Amino acid sequence: MDYYKKQKTKRIMTWNIAVILAVGWLVVSILPFAYMVLNSFKGRFEIMTSGVFTLPESWYPANYIEVLTGGFWRYFLNSVIVLAVSLIILLMLSAAASYPLARFRFRFSGILFSIIVACMSIPIHITLIPIFKMTTRIGLYDTIWALIGPYVAFGLPISVFILTGFMKGIPREMEEAAVIDGCNKIQVFFRIILPMCKPGLATLAIYNGVNMWNEFSFAYTLTQEKTNRTLPLSIWEFKGQYTMNTPMILAVLTLTVVPMVLLFVFTKDKLIEGMAAGAVKG
Repeated sequence: MDYYKKQKTKRIMTWNIAVILAVGWLVVSILPFAYMVLNSFKGRFEIMTSGVFTLPESWYPANYIEVLTGGFWRYFLNSVIVLAVSLIILLMLSAAASYPLARFRFRFSGILFSIIVACMSIPIHITLIPIFKMTTRIGLYDTIWALIGPYVAFGLPISVFILTGFMKGIPREMEEAAVIDGCNKIQVFFRIILPMCKPGLATLAIYNGVNMWNEFSFAYTLTQEKTNRTLPLSIWEFKGQYTMNTPMILAVLTLTVVPMVLLFVFTKDKLIEGMAAGAVKG
């Protein structure tokens, strides 16, 4: 009897600790977003005279109006183009590289996979100067197309790593049945493997999409003109040499975050499904 009481007490304590940690993480995650949204509706000098988490004395939508009527949409369009092209290329290359690593046995396959995994540990900042020189030499500097190569290259190792484990969990019997029906390896890849990898591909699209959308270092290094910059750099539009309109910058940041929040809200089922499937199959 004492054993069952101890187990029950242990479960209750574990559950309470988990709830406390979850609530703490929720508070830590919500506070910056609440600060950003509340202060984006304040006047330029009100943020200096009132508490950072106090409600605005009078809601001031002029910040958003000025942002939306300025150059915001150009930055937004650049981000959408870079994100869409980079994700398409990244997912295609990741799937094409993961398939032979997961299903075929060839010499040095293990070493090749280890090299790909090791590339995940390369710091992004040590590549800025070489990539800047390379981009300048091939004539892509100060264009949105200069960002696609680095985004794909740095998203490729973790994408191949996850997709390879995902594909290894697909039953070989389905592949063998397709071969018996007359499919070659390319047809098997497009008709069997890719459709079954949709949850994994959706998870990678969301994960890499958020990173690309918020990326700052390469966007700042490889672009110069305002017409070629992405959303993370749009705050420079509202920052002067000696002054800074903080509420307006917070309005820009809020508008930048909203698409990713909506993306997560409408695709969270796919994300959870892909993560759960990868955990089971990996």
